[in-house]
Amino acid sequence: MANHPFDKFNLEPTLIEAVQNLNFNQPTEVQNRVIPKILKQVNLIGQSQTGTGKSHAFLLPLVHLINIDIKEPQAIIVAPTRELAQQLFDVANHLAEYKKGVSVKLFIGGTDIEKDRQRAKNQPQLVIGTPTRINDLAKHGDLHVHLASYLVVDEADLMIDLGLIDEVDHIATRLDDGSHLAVFSATIPKSLHPFLNKYLENPDYVEIESTQKNKKNIEFYLIPTKGEAKIEKTIKLIDILNPYLCIIFCNSRDSADELADQLNTAGLKLGMIHGGLTPRERKQQMKRIRNLEFQYVIASDLASRGIDIEGVSHVINFDVPNDIDFFTHRVGRTGRGQYKGVAITLYSPEEEENIALIEQRGYHFENVDIKNDEIKSIKAHNTRQSRKNKDDHLTNELKYKVKRNKKKVKPGYKKKFQRDLEHLKRQERKKFSKKQNRQARKK
Repeated sequence: MANHPFDKFNLEPTLIEAVQNLNFNQPTEVQNRVIPKILKQVNLIGQSQTGTGKSHAFLLPLVHLINIDIKEPQAIIVAPTRELAQQLFDVANHLAEYKKGVSVKLFIGGTDIEKDRQRAKNQPQLVIGTPTRINDLAKHGDLHVHLASYLVVDEADLMIDLGLIDEVDHIATRLDDGSHLAVFSATIPKSLHPFLNKYLENPDYVEIESTQKNKKNIEFYLIPTKGEAKIEKTIKLIDILNPYLCIIFCNSRDSADELADQLNTAGLKLGMIHGGLTPRERKQQMKRIRNLEFQYVIASDLASRGIDIEGVSHVINFDVPNDIDFFTHRVGRTGRGQYKGVAITLYSPEEEENIALIEQRGYHFENVDIKNDEIKSIKAHNTRQSRKNKDDHLTNELKYKVKRNKKKVKPGYKKKFQRDLEHLKRQERKKFSKKQNRQARKK
């Protein structure tokens, strides 16, 4: 049998079987660079966006390193949201099905802590969960996290955003001096530096080229809206699209609820995922979403970092994100792997500044609008501003040519000045147009 591309990592044969079962044909860049480093058990900072294969990059080597004869925690993985922790647990469980004898347990908030204390009596070798629950179990002596030799912090920048980095800090302080840390984050904000400096001395640093330029398999569209017309235009857009699964992102819970009410009134069956749901409601919603009971799902920004749903064909940004980094996280939910995706952003005039910031990061939009129940190309959103800038420049150039009355200003002077200025501008435009025509004829 021919060698599998993952054989170069010298992983256990059972884990190669697990990879084959997942139909992984080639390691991704993050897997190529991270797997060997974790196998060597070094301190690591990994900067990588969503959808790059990061989960398997650290789970494959961690499961490989686990000694099945030692019935104590050997590695801990903390994630900022329950959904993300659940997804990591599912990935780890799949690998544990192939490497027999590996015990993986999930500990997250929103569940009965007394049941978790009972479950922790049989110490798992791989601990996955949210930092607050793991820290609570460690404080009571139920979970022996101090014995772990590796701590992985996933989505560290979101840990900062959610105020969870102190909980992670408490877990890290319990580890032995010989233990190692791997911290993964889409961005490295300044607020994360104190934690990194405290625990990671001369770490290996892996930065994967960000997806701040258009992915080849994602089409980016920009649709203008005005005020209240945004919901009406969203309904028209939904009538045109026929997605396999579409996530509609809003900036806030209130915005998500308002949109959901309007779309429900329009007869649309929707899924919902945001921080306002109870743990049970969120779990039920995720189950229904994964069972494809909905064609459309409305989500908030924080939820966008904690959900990973297969088959998302479309993303709609109902609101342009206030934090531009979230644009990358949102659109990264579609066009994953070999699949194509569509990312549509609705914007109102007051959101143009954020659109410009997104474009400065390398994204290129096709400007479209809905006309006669079809999506049709229109002029670029910044055309008017570009024309205004040229007109302002022309105004400044011609002001000195208008004869000013240096004596007492007569009634109506300002209006006369403006008329004279506009007359000169029209003359200059005619001259420019004639010049352009002459040049065109010569060619």
